[in-house]
Amino acid sequence: MWPFWWKGASGFSAHSTAEQVTHGIDVTALTAIVTGASSGIGVETTRVLALRGVHVVMAVRNTDSGNQVREKILKDTPQAKIDVMKLDLSSMASVRSFASEFKSLDLPLNLLINNAGIMACPYTLSSDNIELQFATNHLGHFLLTNLLLDTMKKTANESNTEGRIVILSSEGHRYAYREGIRFDKINDETSYNTLQAYGQSKLCNILHATELARQFKEQGVNITANSLHPGSIMTNLLRYHSFINTLGNAVGKYVLKSIPQGAATTCYSALHPQAKGVSGEYLMDNNISSPNSQGKDTDLAKKLWEFSLTLTGEEES
Repeated sequence: MWPFWWKGASGFSAHSTAEQVTHGIDVTALTAIVTGASSGIGVETTRVLALRGVHVVMAVRNTDSGNQVREKILKDTPQAKIDVMKLDLSSMASVRSFASEFKSLDLPLNLLINNAGIMACPYTLSSDNIELQFATNHLGHFLLTNLLLDTMKKTANESNTEGRIVILSSEGHRYAYREGIRFDKINDETSYNTLQAYGQSKLCNILHATELARQFKEQGVNITANSLHPGSIMTNLLRYHSFINTLGNAVGKYVLKSIPQGAATTCYSALHPQAKGVSGEYLMDNNISSPNSQGKDTDLAKKLWEFSLTLTGEEES
């Protein structure tokens, strides 16, 4: 089945599932936050991390849906440690509230899985008056990560265990606007293109991980940051494009990944010993891959960082 069966240097392929890439790994001492954990590959990521012993905090917009997922996982894995907390990444107030509530629990934080996302939605502004795909896919995760960094650094230092930040991007980053990130036109409705705006937000995900990794190395912090493409999977991301959604449902089982396969690279990046010390990389099919030239642009990554600090009102720590 096309490249599905090709195994890379890791020994895994596009065909590998999240359970397969984490087989035999016991990480009962770790705590993780998974955003968008109540649907799509977020559910499978949560399930497999919990199966391997991770205490998972599901960060979700709809806590009722989150609790339903939690109960279903607990039914199959009674020993799973899972909490559900409300998080709307399109709202900076919600992100701040979530981070404050999480820190009040005084839990460690080893893994931050920035999984949630929306795709190709009609032009919409967030509650903070920022284009919704940029606000949700990048800016909300940027702010969340910044607010939780001190907790992650403290955990890594006290536990002497490497922290890992995993940011879900997409091969869609290759189809961003020609200039990559339109800093001066983030909210320009007249030239808005649903798929290019999605690509822009996914390029931001890669550059976010790149700049985090650079800063961690410079600071000597025992945390890694990587981005990844989970693969082409039929989830509800394409709900705004009915034709593509219908076509995908018809032929998807022949050419697309299943959800267990789609969650594999996330789980590999978060838990596998092979990923220890790997930082600032873009992964695909459980192996290190390569983004486009804009995804490798360290100056663009720094510019995005400063732009994001300005939009979120965060001070450089």
